[in-house]
Amino acid sequence: MTDEELIKSAFEDLLASLPKNTTEENKQKVIKAFKFANEAHQGVRRRSGEPYILHPISVAKIVTSEIGLGTTSVISSMLHDVVEDTDYTVEDIESLFGPKIASIVDGLTKISEVMSTENRSIQAESFRKILLTLAEDVRVILIKIADRLHNMRTLSSMPMHKQIKIAGETLYIYAPLAHRMGLHAIKTELEDLSLKYEHPEEYKVIADKIRDYERENTLIYENFIEPIKESLNKNGYKHTITARTKSVYSVWNKMQRRNIGFDEIYDILAVRIVFEALPELPEKWQCWNIYSLITDLYNPKPERIRDWVSTPKANGYEALHLTVMGPTGQWIEVQIRSKRMDEIAEKGLAAHWKYKTDGDERNSELDKWLASMKEMLELRDANALDFLDDFKMNLYEKEIRLFTPKGYMKTLPKGATALDFAYEIHTEIGDTCIGAKVNHKLVPMSHKLQSGDQVEILTSDKQRPQREWLDFVVTAKAKSNIMAAFRRDHKELVRYGIHIFESIIKELELPPTSEPLKKILTHFKLKNKEDLYVSLAEKNITKEEIVAELKQRADNKFMKYWKLQFFRSNKNEHKDEEKHDSVAGDEIVVSPCCNPIPGDDVVGISMGGKVMVHKRKCPEAIRLMASHGDKIVPVEWVTHKVMSFPAIIQIKGIDRIGIVNDVTGVISKESDVNMQTVHFDTKNGIFEGILHIYIHNTKDLNSLIAKIADIEGVKQVNRIENQVN
Repeated sequence: MTDEELIKSAFEDLLASLPKNTTEENKQKVIKAFKFANEAHQGVRRRSGEPYILHPISVAKIVTSEIGLGTTSVISSMLHDVVEDTDYTVEDIESLFGPKIASIVDGLTKISEVMSTENRSIQAESFRKILLTLAEDVRVILIKIADRLHNMRTLSSMPMHKQIKIAGETLYIYAPLAHRMGLHAIKTELEDLSLKYEHPEEYKVIADKIRDYERENTLIYENFIEPIKESLNKNGYKHTITARTKSVYSVWNKMQRRNIGFDEIYDILAVRIVFEALPELPEKWQCWNIYSLITDLYNPKPERIRDWVSTPKANGYEALHLTVMGPTGQWIEVQIRSKRMDEIAEKGLAAHWKYKTDGDERNSELDKWLASMKEMLELRDANALDFLDDFKMNLYEKEIRLFTPKGYMKTLPKGATALDFAYEIHTEIGDTCIGAKVNHKLVPMSHKLQSGDQVEILTSDKQRPQREWLDFVVTAKAKSNIMAAFRRDHKELVRYGIHIFESIIKELELPPTSEPLKKILTHFKLKNKEDLYVSLAEKNITKEEIVAELKQRADNKFMKYWKLQFFRSNKNEHKDEEKHDSVAGDEIVVSPCCNPIPGDDVVGISMGGKVMVHKRKCPEAIRLMASHGDKIVPVEWVTHKVMSFPAIIQIKGIDRIGIVNDVTGVISKESDVNMQTVHFDTKNGIFEGILHIYIHNTKDLNSLIAKIADIEGVKQVNRIENQVN
């Protein structure tokens, strides 16, 4: 097809996806926006070779068909790159399409400008600015999520280092935000695509296993579903029943978190029932009635009931989940939703507002969250990455429902304390909190709350925020307010602490990089550098302790056996093209947080004149890739067996006489392995061993693990990450 034919086909597909009730006037506005954008981007191509206009058309299609927004958002999506990439201005957009569309395009342009800024930690700060736009028009962030989704779908045409950077940023920022917006399907796809580019081999293995599992268990699920269908039909419910497969990322994440294999995950498939609600009966009642019909057929697991019909999630999600014992002895999860609930679950915020009527308080947790966010963002004047860490946690946390003494309900993350509740009510109440009464019983402010608790906050005019409060609060709002008060009182201490630390660095003649600071933060288990500076100023940590620890720095000269290249953008070339430069070996430092060895899937991040090398799946690496995307350095191992690298192996099995000798005997026979320490514990006939060894690469390590696994009584052998003592 010619370019013109491709563009025409894509745009006709977009027009066909507009809501059926779209007026002819609005349709003509969409056509006008297309013609304007097509002319503005004339002759420009994406890296894939396609005409650039196909990208905004695709974003607009996602916005209308996958998120469910209207023509204003479709037009804004079509125009979202015009101001950034052409000579047209926001004023031009306003004169042609009106102030509302101009405002949305302006918000999207500002986000893109911040995201493209070089030579500083941009992603976290840009995310904060993205969130600020929510206070003005939530459609800005929904269109931005659609823009990111299309970029992820077409990421294969980008060079590897940009794939890693964009995938890391997506997993760290956009997937949690899509989750909070209630865009479940998009959140899942963003996670899967991020994993596909960050860990392609692991992604393929798990995807293949999921397909095999689904194929092998199809008959089991068909037999399970059939009696449910008959019962629903008999009771007059129009419905659809589908078997839902767990996403590749969710399986991978569960395997990583629990250190288990694929075969140990038992909820790969679940059954979803979507029914057409009868108008004369409450949807909640109908959900519980279907629950009753299912439990008449299969025995339920009481502790696995999830009632998000009575109290929807903060992102608007409504459903009733239960787990029952299937006919073949398998636990099977069943999700019950009305068609309205299902649309909200898949399309999130847009569907939530579509179904909300005047005076309707359903799902209002979303509105409360949006309203409170601006206050928190404007208060926060801390490091942007600190903010992102706190906020990301609140995006994904499970929720609990709490009540004030007068019966008003508040939603907080699971694990929230009485002090978090105090700050949720009002900043001043949090700042002066001295304790609480939970269900009429006196508790300290650090008391962890349970869903259903009634909480009364006790205050005193003499109370002021304390630094130790940060050790137990969990909400971003509480941390923001405490840190704001703390900074006002402690700026001088921080300044003095910086002076002390810098004098130590100068005295030891260490390079002015972030490495000494990271080493000290890890050693003293501090959350951030501000805590270190205050501790130094208050003499909780002495200068002598810092000096002693920094003098023990590991010698990283073996890193000369690395071969690296990194990429720097050339502004004189196409914006997606790059040129190559070399990185000298003595600039490279192995990160102690994940301790990679040759053969591991690794990534380099250039920081302060050094290249920090992490495993790609290291949480700190994911965090840094999201916040320092322009600093990513592709790393390539060179085969070399002169130096050894530390690794840790965990062994579990059935205890017997001689098992330790057998394990150490296997290791001693390996010429490429040296033992550092061996520790075994036994309890009730089960043993667990931790081996600290030095080894050349992952090939040798995997060979050793396989030999240990063959020893009689050994049931599990895993490599684990470097332990912090």
